[in-house]
Amino acid sequence: MSKTVEFFFDVGSPTTYLAYTQLPAIAAECGAQIAWRPMLLGGVFKATGNASPVTVPAKGRWMFGDMQRWARRYGVPFAFNPHFPINTLAMMRGAVGLQLREPEAFARYLDVIFNAMWREPRKLGDAEVLAQVLRDGGFDPAHIAALAAEPEVKAQLVANTEEAVARGVFGAPTFFVGDAMFFGQDRLDFVREALSA
Repeated sequence: MSKTVEFFFDVGSPTTYLAYTQLPAIAAECGAQIAWRPMLLGGVFKATGNASPVTVPAKGRWMFGDMQRWARRYGVPFAFNPHFPINTLAMMRGAVGLQLREPEAFARYLDVIFNAMWREPRKLGDAEVLAQVLRDGGFDPAHIAALAAEPEVKAQLVANTEEAVARGVFGAPTFFVGDAMFFGQDRLDFVREALSA
């Protein structure tokens, strides 16, 4: 029986982007499934008393260089978004809406958003910029906005976030393989090990 890795994520996290570029290959290598779990990182921070590492200036400067090193190691494009931090509520609701209503478009949506956030960084907190990014990616911005506004979609994002906190999540990316929790894109070797056991 194949194993599953649960991936609790928010597109506003640069380390989540790095994990996103690597996790599908790891899952495929291990014959595992990915359970995509969109959550709101701001809600997790508020519930746990945590904050973005960049709120500590020295740590933020170090992390920027460290993320560049990881991107080079992975061989993936990465550009720190000058508009960071960006409110991702609309984008994460859009992700949940597609996951619930049009799952076949979910992966393409994530790629469009992650690209505009961390490869060719755009000011996605601006509704007009986000709409243009969606249009350029082949999505109807009004349709995504309508999905994001559905009460069931809003409730599901809240439920995902509350579940994450209840299970011990304090940041993103966070992975679960069974009951084992792994935090950070630099723990993917442990995720691979857990999936291979």
